[in-house]
Amino acid sequence: MPHELIRLGAALLLATAARPAAAERILVSNEKDNTITVLDAATLAVTKTVPVGARPRGIVLSKDGKSLFICTSDADHIEVLDLDSLAVTRTLPSGPDPELFTLSPDGTTLYVSNENDNMVSVLNVETGRIASEIAVGVEPEGMGISPDGKILVNTSETTSMAHFIDTETHKVIANVLVDSRPRVAKWTSDAKQIWVSAEVGGTISVIDAESHKISHKIRFEIPGVPTESIQAVGIALTPDGSRAFVALGPANRVAVIDTASFAVEKYLLVGQRVWNLAFSGDGKRLYTTNGVSNDMSVIDVEALKVVKSVPVGRSPWGVVAAS
Repeated sequence: MPHELIRLGAALLLATAARPAAAERILVSNEKDNTITVLDAATLAVTKTVPVGARPRGIVLSKDGKSLFICTSDADHIEVLDLDSLAVTRTLPSGPDPELFTLSPDGTTLYVSNENDNMVSVLNVETGRIASEIAVGVEPEGMGISPDGKILVNTSETTSMAHFIDTETHKVIANVLVDSRPRVAKWTSDAKQIWVSAEVGGTISVIDAESHKISHKIRFEIPGVPTESIQAVGIALTPDGSRAFVALGPANRVAVIDTASFAVEKYLLVGQRVWNLAFSGDGKRLYTTNGVSNDMSVIDVEALKVVKSVPVGRSPWGVVAAS
């Protein structure tokens, strides 16, 4: 009998070793189709198109990677897509017109910007209840949370501010004036800086996390492209913190920035009206959503080269990679 158990254990170990790791998928929200496009990351083929609520925009993975939270803006709520069944299994409350959100590092809380009531909702994921609402500037948009989960940064488009919020007290502790129509707020992994994009201003403001002062302002110039078409929106920072990639909207370019010098290294030509960005799980690829050309561009991060364009739905907006 011991020999039988040994043989059984060895067979189980062999089967486990032979079993392939879960394939990575790319998930894209399409705001005009009311769908989520699911793509196989290895082949870049569309494997499924999932109908969801009205005008899906911001999307974020749950802490365990098993669910996708979706801001269904015109439905005025958050939908939860189960990534095994690819079916919407829960609907969570939000304020009117949720656009972007961020998940606390422990995965228990969603902070949701509600564009139409100038509030940030604090949503308990487990109970599905809004624990608090925080008054911010006009048309709240970007949401970035510090690596330790203690400070939330929200941007308000019309007020042109980055609001620093204490996540324990839910109080605004600082307001930083940035350029016109700020969109996205991204913390660096060392928690020392917050990068804020300004769509109409066409700039990136790098804010010191301790002093709440702008330490650097990054501007963009592209030969042959009108200044008004250079609109900074999505931001992605490499895992090692050495580079930043910034989507430049109607300029149809992604800027590559050296984070040590804050100099623009290169502009990559992608699809029309590039909006948001997400890295693959291994950080070797960067995916962009292009809202007018209705496609996704794939960037080789090491080579700094666009390698493929993949059709998705109409007006693709958010993108994430999921294992």
